Amino acid sequence: MTKRKLKPFAVSIIYVLSIVMLVFSMYFIQGIISNAVLKEDESNITDNIEDEIIVNTDDEVNVEDIPVVNTDSQIIRPYIDESVKIARNYYDYQADTTSQENSIIYYENTYMQNSGIDYTGSTEFDVVSILDGTVISVSDDDILGTSIQIKHSNDLVSVYQSMSNVTVKENDTVTQGTVLGKSGESNINSDLGNHLHFELYHQGSVVNPEEYYGKLLGELN
Repeated sequence: MTKRKLKPFAVSIIYVLSIVMLVFSMYFIQGIISNAVLKEDESNITDNIEDEIIVNTDDEVNVEDIPVVNTDSQIIRPYIDESVKIARNYYDYQADTTSQENSIIYYENTYMQNSGIDYTGSTEFDVVSILDGTVISVSDDDILGTSIQIKHSNDLVSVYQSMSNVTVKENDTVTQGTVLGKSGESNINSDLGNHLHFELYHQGSVVNPEEYYGKLLGELN
């Protein structure tokens, strides 16, 4: 049997077709790989976005949990009645002799330096909170009378003594100007009659309240 030989023209066509098929196969395989990589990248991007959303959500919650201090709050006096006057000053070591004499308390044959300021009026008057804060104690004492302590921002604590008709209790949250009760009496300052004994503490040290009225919380160190 005689073998048939392919003509050169036919060989060329087969060769070209083989190359075309090879190129097409490589292109097809590359397309499959590219699609797979693209899907994986899209999946990773989606996961990253979801993680970012979760992180941002947590951040927003944490920010909301942080208490905000209003440093624009201005310290007011513990009363609103304009007829109220100072009856006994805060004892200041650098004050003149007359002021120092006016800031001495005499009780049971003992002289004591006044650690606050005593305010009196022609009649009993409303006593108000000097700032927003939390009532940390309400107590009765035979010598000091009824006392209220309130903790404020920036390490301030205000103390109201010789109170009557108290309208707040321990752990109450009060706003600036909240009426805490009315002025009253105490045995240690019995000579003053109806009055308010007010003390102010900053960073644990007693200070002269008259030097703090009108100041902004942001001004305090």
